Parts: sequence; C-alpha cells; structure tokens
Amino acid sequence: MNQTIHRVSGSELTTLLSSGGSVFEIFAALLVLHLFYQRIRASVKVYLLDFTCYRAPDSNRVPMSTLIETIYLDDKLDQESIDFQARILERSWLSNQTSIPPSLMEIPLKKSLSSVKIETMTTIFTSVEDLLKKNKLSPRSIDILITNCSLHSPSPSLSAMVINKFHMRSNIKSFNLSGMGCAAGILSVGLANDLLKVHRGSLALIVSTEALNTHWYIGKDRSMLLTNCLFRMGAAAVLMSSNDHDRDNAKYELLHVVRKNKAKDDRAYRCIYQDIDSDEKQGVSITKDVISVAGDMLKMNLTSLGPLVLPYLEQFQYVIRQIVCKKLKIYESSSSYTPNFKTAFEHFCIHTGGRAVIQAMEMNLNLTKVDIEPSKMTLHRFGNTSSSSIWYALSYLEAKRRMKKGDRVLQIAFGSGFKCNSAVWRCIREVEPNTENKWLDFIDSYPVDVPDSTNIRTG
Repeated sequence: MNQTIHRVSGSELTTLLSSGGSVFEIFAALLVLHLFYQRIRASVKVYLLDFTCYRAPDSNRVPMSTLIETIYLDDKLDQESIDFQARILERSWLSNQTSIPPSLMEIPLKKSLSSVKIETMTTIFTSVEDLLKKNKLSPRSIDILITNCSLHSPSPSLSAMVINKFHMRSNIKSFNLSGMGCAAGILSVGLANDLLKVHRGSLALIVSTEALNTHWYIGKDRSMLLTNCLFRMGAAAVLMSSNDHDRDNAKYELLHVVRKNKAKDDRAYRCIYQDIDSDEKQGVSITKDVISVAGDMLKMNLTSLGPLVLPYLEQFQYVIRQIVCKKLKIYESSSSYTPNFKTAFEHFCIHTGGRAVIQAMEMNLNLTKVDIEPSKMTLHRFGNTSSSSIWYALSYLEAKRRMKKGDRVLQIAFGSGFKCNSAVWRCIREVEPNTENKWLDFIDSYPVDVPDSTNIRTG
C-alpha cells in the first residue's frame, strides 16, 4: 500500500496523534520534525565575540625563592618535603612572575572561607568588569551565564555571586560547574554552544577560574604537594553569541567541540583525586599514572575530532597505514602513524597542566617549538591557571599578532575524571591586540628561553 510522506506542522502532529494515525504516519511525522529541528540547529552559528584574562597585581607575585622561604618559615613541613617542592619548581618552567593570593604568603599560612571568597571575587569580578567595559555592554544584556571553578563551590553559587554583583536580569539562564577539573573551560564552551543553538540570538558569558586558598596543601604527601608547585592565580571571562548580527564584531566562529571522559576506569578516575592524607590533611593527589592516562584520552579525543577536521587525503593515509598495513604486517606493529594535525590547524592552545603535559603533546602530535610556544610561555609567565589557561594561550597568539583571517586554532585541555576536551575555532577577521590584553606590556620580550632547571636557594 503506497503512502505519501508530507511535511507535518506541530498542530498537524497533535491532530495525528490524537486521531490515532497509523504507526507509519506518526513515525514519518516525528522523523520529519526531528530532521527539521536538526537542520535549524545546525544552521545556527556560534561566535566568540571577545574574552579577557585576569592578571594579578605585582604585589601578588611569588618568586620561587620567596615561596620556598615562606614554606620553610611556616614550619609545617619537614625538610624533605621542602626539598621535594624545590626540585619540582626547578623543573617546572614557571618563572618568578606567577602569582598566588596574598593570604598564602602570610606566616602562618591563612586558609579560611573569607580568604577564598576574597580571592574568587577578585579574579571573577575583575575579569567580568574588564570584558563588559571593553565591549561597552550592560550586564543586563547577558542571556546565559556559566561559571566554573573546580575546588570551590560555595552556597549561593559563584554564578549567583556574579548575578548579584552585576545586577543581571532575573530571567537569566545561569549555570555553575564545579569539580570538573582543568577541562571545565572547554566544557563550558560546549554547554554555551548547546544553549546558544537552542536559544538563538542570545548572548552568553562564561567565567572560568580556580580557587587556591582553601585547597593549598600543607601536608607531606608528595603526590599532593605537586599542586602547590604548579597551580597559580588566574581567571578568564568569555563572551559568546548566536546572533547573526554579531558576526561582524566577532573574532572567531566555533566549529567543533569534542568531549571525552574515562571515569568508568578506576585508574583514570583516581589519577587526579581530592582526598585526605594519612595525617587527615586535605589535598588533591596527582599520581604517576596521569601522563599515561592523558595519552590514552588524547587518542580518544583525536579519534573523534580527526574525521571532523582532517583533509580527506590525511584521513585516507591514516586508514591505510593504521589498519591495512598492520593487518597485512607490512610494518612493525610497534610503530604508529600519527595524522598530521597541522594540516587542520594553524595554531594550538594546549592546557598548561605542566611541563610534562606540554612536552607529551609536542611529541604525540609531532608539534614544533613554535606550535607549543603559546602554552609554554603561558605556563612560564602565569603558571597553571587551570580551566582558564587555554585563554591565556590564545591571548598570547593575539598579542603576537599571529591570528589571521581564516586561521584555525585548536584548544585542548585535560581534567580530573579523567577528561579530555577540545574546541576548534576559525578566525573570521584580522585580530589586533587591544589595551586589555594582559600580555601586551611585555610581549616583545617573549618568547624567552626556558631552561630545564633553575637554581633556587632553599634556605
């Protein structure tokens, strides 16, 4: 029996369902509506209008020798733990310009709820104020607000704190993400992307930060002491839009977001883990498995991302060499072919998780020193600022005037759970650095030669 499939409106579908139409008719109507919705959603473009990064005042600067001296004078750690941190700092790639909250430089160390509130309000409010002022926007024009901070989740939430401070609208769609680790910045971009495509023509504000004060570790567990050596003060505010009229003012268009996690695997789940040590002191443990797990997660993410971004020829070469040749044993199974992702991207913004993370990305993706320069210099100047670090790296590229129309940039980050998230942007106009770029004052002195070790006096 021949049946005709025709376009069905919402009212017609309701009539069809209530009148007891055939299964085929109902299925066809639902399929048409689904395809129509997907087509509309796919046609919505999401833009990055602007972003700002937080730069702490010079008074918050913590030279490595000063940090070691403060730890020594605080008299909470034994000499072996102090020496361990000194050795990590020597090889960390961090400079003497990174910053921590003033409360962590006090003797005795001041860890309190009031101190962490001051820290988060300072980084978040400054970043948002700079972004709104630079773009001459009223806080009431924001339709969607997303905040993310992994280790500090107060009540009311950080998103509520921002709404209260800037007197945003009562019908704003607000979200607060916590416990998502250093990959939460891209996760927030993915959430904003989904929301902006549903609520077409909206304006979204993302705020990414991390709080150091209440989770600064003062014990002797070496896996937990690592965080004190790497994490530093920072934040970023990002403005995104799905309004077609904003395209002329936008810097970038969002092309893809890929999210992968391996939380079902115990080894991956516990490689970055908040816990208490044998002396009942709280900290975040980073195990030796983290680099291996990150490598596995990178492969998972790029396996999904590759078909979306790589030229067909590069994909074909990968299929031939990885599948056909291995099965036919044409070359040793121990060898591996890595697709050339430089055919898909002009720039790379790698999460500044640490020296080992950046070096692993350099090796696994066959990147050059110029490719990892934005992330290496970000780690050197600002340290690991967690979820906001990818924006410091992009800001470096802008300050260097390297972002040209048509350029594609890959942002990729790893986080506890374990997660690997990536975002792909296309530059849609020539990007010139403005006065709010936090690199601008000293960009001419970069890149600098970062030695593998630095002499630190441990007192």
